[in-house]
Amino acid sequence: METTVITDTGSGKVTPQRKGKVRDIYDLGNALLIVATDRISAFDVVLPDGIPNKGRVLTQISSFWFTQLSEVVPNHILSTDVKEFPAPFRSMPEVFAGRSMLVKKTRPLPVECVVRGYVSGSGWKDYQKTGAICGIDLPPGLRESERLPAPLFTPSTKAEQGLHDENISFEEVVKLIGSERAEKLRTVSLSLYQQGAAFAETRGIIIADTKFEFGEDEEGRLVWIDEALTPDSSRFWPKNMYKPGGQQPSFDKQFVRDYLLSLDWNKTAPGPRLPREIIETTSSKYIEAYRLIAGKDLP
Repeated sequence: METTVITDTGSGKVTPQRKGKVRDIYDLGNALLIVATDRISAFDVVLPDGIPNKGRVLTQISSFWFTQLSEVVPNHILSTDVKEFPAPFRSMPEVFAGRSMLVKKTRPLPVECVVRGYVSGSGWKDYQKTGAICGIDLPPGLRESERLPAPLFTPSTKAEQGLHDENISFEEVVKLIGSERAEKLRTVSLSLYQQGAAFAETRGIIIADTKFEFGEDEEGRLVWIDEALTPDSSRFWPKNMYKPGGQQPSFDKQFVRDYLLSLDWNKTAPGPRLPREIIETTSSKYIEAYRLIAGKDLP
């Protein structure tokens, strides 16, 4: 398995127009090339150490789900084959192959579409304080990590790098994008989560929660963009170890978050270095998540 860590894809040949926490984005005029690096972020801080194979896992899992759930809503993928990329990128497969998506441009909507199927993370803290999650009342007596009676749509703002997303009500989403589009986002997000989570459970993974992003194409049609049900955008739990009443083992970067929470760190940049065993274990968790979801080894 590849051990080279790629945390920056820019070079003398190409320069990304934008860099997110994990992705480098190249503007190709009528399309974008989105490259998942091996950078890892936690608490909205990009950490100094990358995770081997992480970017390839994110791209390959996203590609799998975009294909698997294409009947729910169109997605932005044009190609994931480096041979079909423009010349500068095609000539550097060692950097771009396996971790890049050539996608159509859209107008991104200013909402993170979070769906929660279980009481966990910030949702659990919210429930403990208020008996609700993001203002949605829930039955009393739920345990940490317990399955919710039905998945919840709990949207948030899309913060710039270094800032924190903020939960918003559905009514605030309506104010941002209109009632018809807001209803569509909620319906599509819940459908994607329910179908994806049901499939993942047959492969031994519980998807406790996830976030989706959407854009509009030139005709105003809704398009699923960014990433799809990955270990970065979701909580992945091993089904055979699931036991409500506390935190769960995970395939996602919660493992890194838990390590960071054990440190005396104020969750602001710069982030701490990660020990080798944390890096290696995290890499193996990402790779195993792909193998279970896709039913084959990481290509």
